[in-house]
Amino acid sequence: MAVEVRDRLAAWGRRPRAERLARLATTASELPARLATAPATVLTRRPAPDAWAPVEIVCHLRDLEESFHERLALILTTDEPRFPTTNPDRWAAERQYLRQDTHDAARAFARRRADTLTVLRGVNDEAWTRAGWQLDSRGRRTVDDFLTLIAWHDDNHIEQLARALEGRR
Repeated sequence: MAVEVRDRLAAWGRRPRAERLARLATTASELPARLATAPATVLTRRPAPDAWAPVEIVCHLRDLEESFHERLALILTTDEPRFPTTNPDRWAAERQYLRQDTHDAARAFARRRADTLTVLRGVNDEAWTRAGWQLDSRGRRTVDDFLTLIAWHDDNHIEQLARALEGRR
């Protein structure tokens, strides 16, 4: 993991839990607000050959939200579950993100995020330290670690989306 990413993730981890939850709560409304005036041609345009188009970013958020939700549910109901590594670039190709409707993906993300927030808002004090294992270099992550990761992830991809909508990497 690059130093900048590690530092930004650590900074999110130092924020109060309520602030991290608030970040998660705002993302679902941020997406349609940012996409509202973008022409369809902009939504499928990659700002560089190796950079994602806005539709790919939104589909990634949607699909990873499902993964985050499933992992949190498993952590809360299973002792130290193990999770396979995800491959976002492979998902983008296999699931044909460039052919999907950006606004539909944003609405699906919002529904999935509401479910995730319901789970997180129901976590009791001792459950925040329950954990699972990512079977890659990320290792063991608690529910609180996942909250931090999701808050950082949202922030990172909202910034990426803003750049992509402007045609920047």
